[in-house]
Amino acid sequence: MFGGFSNRAAAYAKVGVETGVNTADPHKLILMLFDGALLQVRTASIAIGNQDISAKGLAISKAIEIIINGLKVSLDLSAGGELAGRLAALYDYMSDRLLYANMHNSQPALDEVSGLLDTLREAWASIAGKAEAATA
Repeated sequence: MFGGFSNRAAAYAKVGVETGVNTADPHKLILMLFDGALLQVRTASIAIGNQDISAKGLAISKAIEIIINGLKVSLDLSAGGELAGRLAALYDYMSDRLLYANMHNSQPALDEVSGLLDTLREAWASIAGKAEAATA
């Protein structure tokens, strides 16, 4: 009985995310990527605490996927200049730290990446808010 409910809830959540992606502006999409990466890092942290190796590995893999194939790929290196290059290097660094956290069950490495993502997300949210205010 609950398995069917769980499947329906997961399907509903997926539709909600897909709808959000389809209707979001570029600033909102980047915020969604930051939120997704942060969620996965926090999930990995909980999995380490629970000694759930497979959940930790899956969450870290998802976080790396979001950071490298979402956030990093979205950078426009030609238009973004030095800042975009530094962000690309920071995303690579975060990916390396996540790999380290996975191999060594390192909570400090997860905390470091979480802190970096939080800081970047806050900065991006501020930029997005200013862009919305300018178009309003």
